[in-house]
Amino acid sequence: MPRSSLAALLGALAFAGTANAAVLNESNLSSADAQKLAAATVAACQAKGYNVSASVVDRAGLLKAFARADNAGPHTIEASRAKAFTAASAKTPTLAIMENAQKNPVAANLTDIPGFLLLGGGVPVKAGDTVIGAIGVAGAPGGHLDAQCADAVLADNAALFK
Repeated sequence: MPRSSLAALLGALAFAGTANAAVLNESNLSSADAQKLAAATVAACQAKGYNVSASVVDRAGLLKAFARADNAGPHTIEASRAKAFTAASAKTPTLAIMENAQKNPVAANLTDIPGFLLLGGGVPVKAGDTVIGAIGVAGAPGGHLDAQCADAVLADNAALFK
């Protein structure tokens, strides 16, 4: 096959592959909203007497915003980020994932996924049915209390994500 014919064939194949490619449009959490959620979550927990850290991640689980109460323990920094990552990645509250893993021996392997933290306090942020990020809270005297702070903040800010 002559060189020019081979080049034309390769060019046509490359174009055919590109013609079938799709452009994805994805919703994501803005930096401004992430900052607002992180600060509001720490404030909501402080109002209940809990010194926490709050991490807010985007739809991919990457950190967008962070806030920490003055007296929150140093372990709460990474724990809040890991809870947010887990909730965004699984598109499910971490409290539900933890409870499922405790009841279902097959789901117990979820703890082996790098970066997953199966403790309550990670809550997805949704726009409609689409997960656009997550809040992770750590430092209250129980993961269910961490989750309550995040849930309250999401309820108070529901208008942001319509």
